[in-house]
Amino acid sequence: MRKFGLIGFPLEHSFSKGYFSEKFKVSGIFDCSYDNYPLDDINKLNNLIEENPDLFGLNVTIPYKQSVIPLLDEIDKEASEIGAVNAIKIYRRNKVLLKGYNTDVYGFEKPLLKVLKKDHKTALILGTGGASKAVAYILKKHSIDYKFVSRKPKNREILSYGDVSKDIIARIDIIVNTSPLGMYPDPDEKPDIPYDSLNENHILYDLIYNPEKTLFLAEGERRHATIINGLPMLHLQAEKAWEIWNSRENL
Repeated sequence: MRKFGLIGFPLEHSFSKGYFSEKFKVSGIFDCSYDNYPLDDINKLNNLIEENPDLFGLNVTIPYKQSVIPLLDEIDKEASEIGAVNAIKIYRRNKVLLKGYNTDVYGFEKPLLKVLKKDHKTALILGTGGASKAVAYILKKHSIDYKFVSRKPKNREILSYGDVSKDIIARIDIIVNTSPLGMYPDPDEKPDIPYDSLNENHILYDLIYNPEKTLFLAEGERRHATIINGLPMLHLQAEKAWEIWNSRENL
């Protein structure tokens, strides 16, 4: 039996276990299992791997996509450029080796390209965690100028929510929520931006998939903006992780 799973904290919101369990059932894969491994400290990762010798791959979610990197033996080039990891392949030979990847870029890009138009040239990224780095990487790839927004800006290049005026929203084409605001079990929360300036030309993309329609997306829908939730991204990045875990690549 090969084991796979998800690390992060907390994990009550996650659909990953259900997704992979259904995938294994439908595909007739009977020698694999997927479980949640909530870690309240990322430094417990090595103990987790030692205690589970059949564990061969992990997904990584909030809040460890950046802090996990020093614990890895190697990091994929793209993940290194992004500065965040959300998938780990575990090699078990004479010793255990860990290699990090970023599948968020693949998962985020495909749904966006379905609605992206040539005149979409500017974006706001709400949040500065690990997922925001993958979003920025894809926006840059498609020549879309972006600014980060944070409750606690670390430098002058990052906007605070108080800086986001109605005029700024009116000039922005895409708004991506990478923060946990609005995620189960707190669905009554939403990013504090002036939603009244939204219109049918905006794209609102929420990386949250539980609930299916966050208040952030509902505000956009009410004003006829194009909305995308995080479920397609979850499925795409999960399939990319499965591909990585089963590849014959050697360290």
